[in-house]
Amino acid sequence: MRAVVVEGAGQVAVQDVPDPELPGPDGAVVQIATAAICGSDLHFYDGDLPFFPVAVGHEVIGTVVEAGPDLRDVAVGDRVLVASVAGCGRCPGCATGDPVTCVQGPKVFGSGELGGGQADLLAVPAADFQLLKVPDGVDDEAALLLTDNLGTGWAGAARADIPPGGTVVVLGLGAVGLCAVRAALLQGAGRVLAVDPVAGRRTRAVASGAVALDGPTVEAVLEATGGLGADAVIDAVATDGSLADAFGAVRAGGTVSVIGVHDLEPWPLPVLMGVFRSITLRMTTAPVHRTWRDLVPLVQHGRFDTSGIFTHVHDLADAPAAYARVAERSPDCVKVRFQL
Repeated sequence: MRAVVVEGAGQVAVQDVPDPELPGPDGAVVQIATAAICGSDLHFYDGDLPFFPVAVGHEVIGTVVEAGPDLRDVAVGDRVLVASVAGCGRCPGCATGDPVTCVQGPKVFGSGELGGGQADLLAVPAADFQLLKVPDGVDDEAALLLTDNLGTGWAGAARADIPPGGTVVVLGLGAVGLCAVRAALLQGAGRVLAVDPVAGRRTRAVASGAVALDGPTVEAVLEATGGLGADAVIDAVATDGSLADAFGAVRAGGTVSVIGVHDLEPWPLPVLMGVFRSITLRMTTAPVHRTWRDLVPLVQHGRFDTSGIFTHVHDLADAPAAYARVAERSPDCVKVRFQL
């Protein structure tokens, strides 16, 4: 089968690799119909996470073509989406719907621990837990977002302690940041201030109901809030600079919710500032399975708008060009998917 492999910083290839085997009696093999490039995949491509070579991709939907005998909820022929973060599906942590708390440790598809989803086939362990039949009324692009980005943005907002009618800052307006903007508004924010160096992405956030800020982040937020700072800051970037902005832009007693992926270098946490200003800091990858209970009905009934996030479609054979396009972080390209 074909699989997209990041061979080094800035180096992507489509390789012929062996087909995956069924990963145990509770596993499944999924034939991929469409898969997306996530901002997290760019951390391999940009060299922030230098684990090479790595078969990438953790946002996929497809059809079950092989199913283990222990499966109860999914069967051959089912059209499914795959949660990006995997757990064992049997422990107390997974019982909460949050594989991040799996006692065996969470694993992410396309990170070297499990196979990459930008491929023709994907082996899925504990498939009853990891897979969700594509719900009625949910199109391919919305289903792809439900595998990761929607859940990440939703969790980022949920963990930000947004007071009713409060002011929220979202740092970074890629796919996850745009989802966070929409999630924060659905969760009761009165105002979302959107920050990104790319003007075109700020324009997309405004179309989602946000107010765009330009100029130095902390100064712009303080000006917009009468010098108080925001009730909550959702950092969908997690660079040293964005984290410093988050701590500087949040009000005393506010919450910083980090859902971006930092590099491997330590960040000098301003503990003294946090202590004296009583700042709450939360960080997470998405508890994808748990978010489905909230998000699927909202998407099905049109309450959570998923339009305008995917901007380009490529064939899998065009993966090098697709990655290069996403890595430019241009105004017109937010998110790319592969059609297989």
